[in-house]
Amino acid sequence: MIRNSLRRFSRSARTRAFRAGLLLFALLCTVDLISLISARQNQNLPAKAPDVRGQKIFIASIHWNNEPVLRSNWNQAVLGLVDYFGAENVYVSVYESGSWDDSKEALRALDNELGRKGVRRTVKLDETTHADELKQPATDGWIQTPRGKKELRRIPYLSKLRNVALQPLNSLGNSTKFDKVLFLNDVVFTTEDVTTLIATRDGDYSAACSLDFAKSPRYYDTFALRDSDGHEAVTSTFPYFRSKASRNAIISGHPVPVQSCWNGIVAFDAAPFYDPNHLQFRGVPDSLALHHVEGSECCLIHVDNPLTQSHGVWLNPNVRVGYSPEAYAAIKSASAWPSMGQSLVGVWSNRFWRRTTSTKIKSLRINGRLKSWTKGGADRSERGKFCLINEMQVLIENGWAHV
Repeated sequence: MIRNSLRRFSRSARTRAFRAGLLLFALLCTVDLISLISARQNQNLPAKAPDVRGQKIFIASIHWNNEPVLRSNWNQAVLGLVDYFGAENVYVSVYESGSWDDSKEALRALDNELGRKGVRRTVKLDETTHADELKQPATDGWIQTPRGKKELRRIPYLSKLRNVALQPLNSLGNSTKFDKVLFLNDVVFTTEDVTTLIATRDGDYSAACSLDFAKSPRYYDTFALRDSDGHEAVTSTFPYFRSKASRNAIISGHPVPVQSCWNGIVAFDAAPFYDPNHLQFRGVPDSLALHHVEGSECCLIHVDNPLTQSHGVWLNPNVRVGYSPEAYAAIKSASAWPSMGQSLVGVWSNRFWRRTTSTKIKSLRINGRLKSWTKGGADRSERGKFCLINEMQVLIENGWAHV
């Protein structure tokens, strides 16, 4: 009898605890829901796209096997930017190399259309393939890999291509000074996306980025994005960030303070790209890469940018682009992004992973390799520690690989 009473009491206690837990969870969800609704109501988004006409825009891009998106959206979107800003206020610099699809023909078609509109431009179509690059070993950018051979690093190679796209900026001399450098990935975008991005914080930034998606709702560019504390995103879905400042900003729909981003489209204040700063893309030194450490050129550019500290790097969550028409439609067709349900699930997922994961192991690993590397010479230093990851990336004939 006593035993049965104890069992009933135990079951009753568990039931009460379970109900109390459910009640607490429901209460917290309600608080989160109210906060999300309040944040959405206070976004104060402009009723129409901001007017940034009159600015001079240097448009740069690099391409490799991008024919489908070039023909379906990209070429026409670039022409739309020309129409908006005016041919006299735009320079288009495109560099393509080694594509085995029909990217060259697609870009020749764009070149012809730009010519008809009187746009100053450089459209360089290079026959050099990855296989050709791998036959021409040089000193810089080549390292001995664990596979027992000398291989070409991916990041210095990409840095070189991006710097080629930037070359006309200084060769134009003082005849034209551009206000913004706009780097476009092979993404689907509209003129409104670009004008909204350029108008981020009324133009007060060293760089402003979009959010990019290959398959919604997961964002794409995990390599370059770092929150305001220099951490990688804790989740690939909204609200993404580990740092409180970045997380609160994106929940509110406001420009997000970050230490680095790229994410499909990035607008830079053009001043640092001119002499004497002559800001350029780069990779980490080869001697550091030998320690199995890599960092994106699209992250390191913010480290080197002299305006980063004073004007900041910002991600604009109201500018979202896709790597295909389908991906773009998925993140633009909804009346509200993300939906309230996605927001609530995302907030809880983010909370869980923030509290059950740590950045300490990664930091200890990278710090240890940096310390070992710096012992090799007094001149060895790397300011972009938050960009660094435990990887080695090399070029191969049909793309790139981890080793």
